[in-house]
Amino acid sequence: MKTIFILTVSLTATASVAAPIIPTTPGTAWRYNMTQEMDHGLRVPDVRPDPDGKIRAPVVYRIDGTENVDGKELLKFEMHRAGVITNIDLLSVDQRGVFCWARINLDGELVKFDPPQPMISMPLKRGATWSFDGQAGDLKVQQQYEVTGEENVQVPAGKFHAFRIHSEQTSPSPMTIDRWFAAGTGIVKDVTTMRAANGDLLERISLELAEPPRVTDRPEVKPETAPKKLSVSFAKEQFGKASTTFSSDTPQIYARWQGQRLRKGAKVRAVWIAENIDIGEDVPSDYKADEASAIAESPTAHGAFTLSRPEDGWAIGDYRAEFYVDDVLAGTVKIKIVK
Repeated sequence: MKTIFILTVSLTATASVAAPIIPTTPGTAWRYNMTQEMDHGLRVPDVRPDPDGKIRAPVVYRIDGTENVDGKELLKFEMHRAGVITNIDLLSVDQRGVFCWARINLDGELVKFDPPQPMISMPLKRGATWSFDGQAGDLKVQQQYEVTGEENVQVPAGKFHAFRIHSEQTSPSPMTIDRWFAAGTGIVKDVTTMRAANGDLLERISLELAEPPRVTDRPEVKPETAPKKLSVSFAKEQFGKASTTFSSDTPQIYARWQGQRLRKGAKVRAVWIAENIDIGEDVPSDYKADEASAIAESPTAHGAFTLSRPEDGWAIGDYRAEFYVDDVLAGTVKIKIVK
C-alpha cells in the first residue's frame, strides 16, 4: 500500500472485558476485499486498475507467530497482497486494548512507535475517546479517535453488529479513517481517506471482511521483485489535484514524488525539459530548462520540487519532466502549457 499509512490496519473486537479483544492464535487470518481509489494523476506501480479507475484486490492480515522487540514479545501481524508482504505490525493485546509497538515496512525497515500507539483503548462505549501524540520513527504523529456509536453493517462475510470508530489524523498528513468492528470477530470494515486542501480526493482505501477469521496456512510469498522506485505527479498546489495541463499564468507548478524501496541517501533528481515551445526564438528541441535534486532520508521518502513562473509567464508548448534515482531514469511525465 503506499502512500504514509500511519493508521495501522489492526484487528480489534469486543468491548467485553471477559472475552478476548481479538483472536491471538498463531495462524489466524482475516481475509478482506480491498478497493483503492486514487486521484487520476497518481498511480500504483505495476498495478492495472479496473475500467472504473479503481484497484481491487484480496488481502490477508495474518498472525505469523511473535517477534521480540526490546525484550517484549509481540504478536506479528503480516499484511499479504498479491504474493507480497506489504507490512508487518507488531502488536500487544491485553484487557487494556490493542497497541502497536512497531511496524516493519516493505523494505524491512523497523519503525518503532514511541509511545506505543493505542489502536483500541478499552472499555469501548459510545462517546469514548483516545489519542496518539507521539513518534513513528522520525515522523511526528497526531491522531484522535472516537467511538461514534454501534450499528449493523453488511459485508461479504455477513451482517455484523459493530462499534464504529472515527479517527482524524493531523500529522504527518491529513487523513480520516472510519472503522467498524464486531465483538469476537475484529475489524469488519475500514475506510481510510486522504484529501487535498481544497477537498479533492487524493486516495481512499476500503477494506471489507470477506470471511470470518480462521486459522489458515501462510499465503505464498513471491520471490523479491524490484518495483518502480518512484511515483510522480504534477499539480498547482503541493497537496492539490494532479494535472498535466497548466495555464501560462500558473504561479507555481509542483513536481511531486513518492519513493518506494529507495536507498537511504539516494539522490532524487528532476530535469525540466522544453520539448517544443513558442518563445519567438530559435530554441532547440529537448532543451534542458532547469533541474533540481533532493536526498532521500528513508526508503519511502517523498517530496516536491517547485517550479516558479517566469516574470513574463510560462512559454506555451510541450514539456516533459524526467525523474532520476542515483542518475538512473525512474519516470517521465509529459506536461503542456496553454494560454
